[in-house]
Amino acid sequence: MRKKSKKVSGFVNNQFDFILCITVFVLLAMGIIMILSASAPSALSTTGNSYTYVKKQFAFAIVGVVLMLIISKIDYRFYKKYYWPIYFGSWIILLLVLVPGLGVSVKGATRWVNLGFTQFQPSELTKVGLIIFYAGYLSDHKSELTDFWKGFVKPLCFLAPPIVILFGVQNHLSVSLIIGIITITMMVMAGCRIQHFAAAGGTGVLGLGAIVGMLQMAGKGGFRLDRISTYFDPWADAQGTGYQMVQSLYAIGSGGFFGVGLGESKQKYLYIPEPHNDFIFAILAEELGFIGCFFVIALFAIFVWRGILVSMRAPDMFGSLMAIGITTLIGAQAIINIAVVTATIPTTGMALPFFSYGGTALLILLCNVGILLNISRAGSKV
Repeated sequence: MRKKSKKVSGFVNNQFDFILCITVFVLLAMGIIMILSASAPSALSTTGNSYTYVKKQFAFAIVGVVLMLIISKIDYRFYKKYYWPIYFGSWIILLLVLVPGLGVSVKGATRWVNLGFTQFQPSELTKVGLIIFYAGYLSDHKSELTDFWKGFVKPLCFLAPPIVILFGVQNHLSVSLIIGIITITMMVMAGCRIQHFAAAGGTGVLGLGAIVGMLQMAGKGGFRLDRISTYFDPWADAQGTGYQMVQSLYAIGSGGFFGVGLGESKQKYLYIPEPHNDFIFAILAEELGFIGCFFVIALFAIFVWRGILVSMRAPDMFGSLMAIGITTLIGAQAIINIAVVTATIPTTGMALPFFSYGGTALLILLCNVGILLNISRAGSKV
């Protein structure tokens, strides 16, 4: 008589990647500390309590860590069974912003859903949903990946619905950019031919230009052109479109090599708008200087290194692609955010993982890390 197979994975009690876990905890701790420092003046100004934002972020961090540890025990192969429903759900959820009473518009963009006790961006769930989908789809169709139509055009077609919604409904270019980076990275790692991407690169640039042009004519993309012109010369309109970038550069320049000291930033006193959000790295640079910036960048580099190792050691293609997708998500967001804050690229509205204020975004981010840790268990020899 044959024994019934166990439902619990055989690697559930294996050791996860300890270095990766410690790196995440250090990033999370530094993020909480920097939110406490950066948000105090604006929190006091808007709510009358200097600790409003940090208390919310800390509460979400605690819940996120608990979920991360729980998810690290869930067999990652479970998600593959449902990658098609997850795909449709990942872009349908973006339409929740159109539901009366749920969708919330902030600064002219409808990207948030009001849950009553908090708000969240559905695009955060879409990111991980598409990672699961592409990991499942590419691993199930690996024999077709060298073909131009079946292995290149067809997988990219699945990207169209969420991108159309992100552009047409939410006017959210930054998430479209990060989703595109993740998808291309996963496709290349899966075995799609690089020359197909090279051949289509010019067409893609023209297509993006056409989309931005149409949005501009429709009155939705003017702010993007302002951001591009501000990138080339922030001081041309230092009190208008270039204000945030100029104040960010002032903060970074003031920090010098060692920084002015934790909590001693001047630019956070209502000079940089919402300094605890996308431009929190500028406050970190001012208070902790070049040394602090180098340390944070090194932590993200360690995270990417360990994520790549997890991907390489995964026992199957699905786990490997999931790991590289999550690693790319966090690594690319960090690179883009730091590049924006240092005026290396135009402003995109990209948050800095583990640092920028946003409770639900942090919660989902830590759940992603939980999946990554579970994959590391599967690749462990313990």
